[in-house]
Amino acid sequence: MTKLLFVLTILVAGPVFADTIEMKVYGLVCGFCAQGIEKTLRKNPATADVLVSLEHQTVAVATQAGKDIPDADLTRALTDSGYDVKAISRTQRSLQEIRATFRESKK
Repeated sequence: MTKLLFVLTILVAGPVFADTIEMKVYGLVCGFCAQGIEKTLRKNPATADVLVSLEHQTVAVATQAGKDIPDADLTRALTDSGYDVKAISRTQRSLQEIRATFRESKK
């Protein structure tokens, strides 16, 4: 009975989506790189906002509520543009929190 309730809870709750996708990306060297990545990732309808940090080699994508972007799509978009994706993680941190972390690391 407990197992049945657990399965029903998962089915009713539906899939869980992260608010932000953070990626470690190598090959980012200039502002033009950042603009190109932003433009590419904003084409995806699940994208709400994009943050690119050249200094931290990080690309973060805030997703639309209840939406997600598969890792394969993100990797393909960035590698097709000439970048090397080293890691992808999903988090509940907002882009504002990520920006603040980057600012603090400069101090």
